[in-house]
Amino acid sequence: MSRGWEGEHPAFGAVTLRQLLAWVAHDLGNIAQTARVMARQYREAVGPWRAYLPIMDR
Repeated sequence: MSRGWEGEHPAFGAVTLRQLLAWVAHDLGNIAQTARVMARQYREAVGPWRAYLPIMDR
């Protein structure tokens, strides 16, 4: 790593820690979206537990 919280990416050049964390936040959004889609498949199968699984209705 060069100065402070900066590193070198082979294709993008200088990359800051802030930029890397922003990309992680983007990835977490994708994971949340995938979980919501997958949860929908089991709405009826979870029976009465659905009341405790808010992701089923998102």
